[in-house]
Amino acid sequence: MYILLVEDDEKLGFLINHKLKQEFHTVDWAKNGKEAEELIYARNYDLLILDWMIPQKSGLDLCYELRSRKIKTPALMLTARETVSDRVKGLNAGADDYLVKPFSFDELLARIQALSRRQDRSWQDKKYTLGDLDINEETHEVARNGLPLSLTRREFQLLVFLVQNAGQILSRERILDRVWGYDVEVTPNVVDATIKLLRKKVDGPFAKKMIHSIRGLGYRLGE
Repeated sequence: MYILLVEDDEKLGFLINHKLKQEFHTVDWAKNGKEAEELIYARNYDLLILDWMIPQKSGLDLCYELRSRKIKTPALMLTARETVSDRVKGLNAGADDYLVKPFSFDELLARIQALSRRQDRSWQDKKYTLGDLDINEETHEVARNGLPLSLTRREFQLLVFLVQNAGQILSRERILDRVWGYDVEVTPNVVDATIKLLRKKVDGPFAKKMIHSIRGLGYRLGE
């Protein structure tokens, strides 16, 4: 999963970040509400882990704001507040789950897995259509003009990200960050190489091209 961790406690944040990466999650770590807000609007996360009491904008306020803007990314709230009224307040703000500090990392990982399963069920019918291009994220099936396309896992992830942002110009850095992960030690050249392979499959046999290079800026998917 691609996770945003929002925690201002340096020691706890470091430990959570380390544990999540050991479980092969990709993690961005923000230490205040404003930084978290900027990251959320710039990237597509699978899960938000929000500390309630963080500087500049609380995790509770952040959750309220995201839900009011129809951003449905699952959110797990971390807090030392343990009363029933506090839990109800957090859930009513839009949190999907609630974990009281101090907690065990085994429980944190179990709750993340539970949210992941819930998210997987909600995505079972997640399909994209753009012109004659059809993508089924559940079955990993891709077809253009009714013809099935065989993509590698990375090519599929890249194509899904492009179609989710169809019409937008996406820089190599943004694609690298979202598809490969923030901490992966690869250069933007790998984006160019994968785009080239993807283009051969998606555009090669067809007269109408869909993956466009925008000189000096990046790439755009569109008819």
